[in-house]
Amino acid sequence: MESQDVKFFNTFSYVISILFVVAILLFTVAWQVGKNTQSTYKFSDQEYIKQVESNLAIARVAVSGQDNSLLAIEAAEGAVIVALEIPSDGIGVYEQVCAACHLNGLAGAPRSDDKAAWAVRIAQGKETLYKHAIEGYQGQQGVMPARGGRSDLSDDLVKAAVDYMVDKSS
Repeated sequence: MESQDVKFFNTFSYVISILFVVAILLFTVAWQVGKNTQSTYKFSDQEYIKQVESNLAIARVAVSGQDNSLLAIEAAEGAVIVALEIPSDGIGVYEQVCAACHLNGLAGAPRSDDKAAWAVRIAQGKETLYKHAIEGYQGQQGVMPARGGRSDLSDDLVKAAVDYMVDKSS
């Protein structure tokens, strides 16, 4: 019985030793592969660096009526600033916001000049059109984001834009 125990212990020791050596070899190979792929690149071409930085410039949006003083600092540092005025009437809202989808029928939006598509919507009543434009709507034909994606628009401006589109399509 004692010889079987010694034999088992010796065999078990060999197996553990072999597994340990294999683990060390795998670790060494992985370390070498990782070491060779972690090289850092340094570009010395300043024109190339400037071009990459200009391509990566982050656009910031300045909204009228808001505190945009931090954007002035970013503009001085080279960031692209887009001034975004809140339109004052339905035509302005249509041109600045609604036309992005309704001019070409993007995302299932009825085209501004498609009288048949608008007739179905107009038949539902202006209150339904106002509700869908203000709160957003997802139907079988497409998606209408709330306020056309411009959360800074008042209900009255959104309603004025709906009125303009209804008048335009009638």
